[in-house]
Amino acid sequence: MARPRLLVFASGSKNGGGSGFEKMAEASRNEILDADIVAVVSNHLNGGVRERALRLAVPFSGFDGIWTRLEYKSVVQFYKPDFIALSGWLKQAVGLDPRITFNVHPGPLPWFGGKGMYGHHVHEAVLRAYLDARKEDEEIRSAVSMHFVTEEYDQGPVFFRIPVTILPTDTPETLGQRVNWMEHYFQPRITNLVCQGQISWDGVDPKSLRLPEGYQFLRNRLE
Repeated sequence: MARPRLLVFASGSKNGGGSGFEKMAEASRNEILDADIVAVVSNHLNGGVRERALRLAVPFSGFDGIWTRLEYKSVVQFYKPDFIALSGWLKQAVGLDPRITFNVHPGPLPWFGGKGMYGHHVHEAVLRAYLDARKEDEEIRSAVSMHFVTEEYDQGPVFFRIPVTILPTDTPETLGQRVNWMEHYFQPRITNLVCQGQISWDGVDPKSLRLPEGYQFLRNRLE
């Protein structure tokens, strides 16, 4: 039986990035992720994602122009994926099938999401909230979240959220390192559940979200 076809969108940067994509590619080869990565797409023609793709012998597609529905449609029609994973993709996703498109986010959703909330911006916002909470003798934590993708930033149903403890000495950089480690570990494993049909929704109604029996990785609060 053919394995599901997975297309990855990963922005990276001109000087690096793409580590999440690399962990997914490695996982697809050691059976943690039972899916074939048919290609990785970046909005940088050169840079970290392209370098990793070449090293891993994964087809690479780069386009550094404006991403419209036409560009997304063209890529999807060419690679014909069963599922689409956004892994550090910094462009607004439009025209993609919300039933099969999902994203990993380096913070607690829905509380720390939306336009402009990516990378260090998320960690800075979470740390500010953490300091405010401590003044009230409360506690919050950061998290790694995964959600299905609609055309509004970070508004699709969240199907994975695992807390990451914040230390009093944390900076956005140190917190980001721990969040990144958790992301690298869990993203391939939870992606596998999506690709195997154990996590799904109808693309319209968040109440249609279906999770595996006994699933433990979605908490309503981060206190």
